[in-house]
Amino acid sequence: MKTLSRVQRGLESLYRVDTGVEVGDYVVGAQVRDDLVDARRPREQLLVVESDGEMNLALYIDPEVIGRLDSRAHDFQDLLFAVEGVSHFIFTVWCAQHDRPVSQVELELQAEVDKYVTCLLITEPEVGRSTALRRRLFGNAEYELDLDDDEHDRYRAANDNAERYAAYLEDAFVARRRIPEMFGELRRFYRHGLAQKLSTIARAA
Repeated sequence: MKTLSRVQRGLESLYRVDTGVEVGDYVVGAQVRDDLVDARRPREQLLVVESDGEMNLALYIDPEVIGRLDSRAHDFQDLLFAVEGVSHFIFTVWCAQHDRPVSQVELELQAEVDKYVTCLLITEPEVGRSTALRRRLFGNAEYELDLDDDEHDRYRAANDNAERYAAYLEDAFVARRRIPEMFGELRRFYRHGLAQKLSTIARAA
C-alpha cells in the first residue's frame, strides 16, 4: 500500500485538499469486491454504497498490481491503475465532504487529467515529454469490449476532453515553463463542477 499512499499524498498536495482519511484503509481484496459487484469486475474499481444519508467506500485494485508497485517492479500501466483508483477515491471523498454531487463521467475526466499530470511531474515537465505522454495516454485509447453503450460513451468523453485539456496545459504552461501557474489552473479546475470543467475545456481547445 506504500505506493497508493504516496500517490494520495501527491494528489492531495497538488490540489491542496485534505481528505483526512488514508486510502489504504479502504482497499479491499477480490473476494469482498466480488461479493458486492454483480456487473463488470475491472482491475481497478471504486465501490460506493449510500444508505440512510451515509456513504460507504471501498477501493479495489488488483493485488498483483499493488504488489508490483510496492516492489518497484511495476510498468506504466500499473502506475495508471494506481493513479486512477486513488484519484477516484480522493475526489469522491472530497465531494462528499463538501456536499457536492459528482457524476461518473466527472470522476473519469478528473482521473484522466490526474494521470497526465502525475506522469508529467514525475519526469521532466517539458514539451517533448508532454506531447509523447499525451499521445500514449489519449491518442490510441482502447476500451474494454464488455462495456455497454453508456459506459463506452462515458469513457470516450472523459478521454477526449482530458486530451484537449492536457493539450491546453502543455501549450499554455509547459511550453512556457510556467509550472507554478499550471498548479493554480489545476486547482481551479479541480474545484469546478462538470459543466464548468467542460466549458473551460471548450474555451481552451
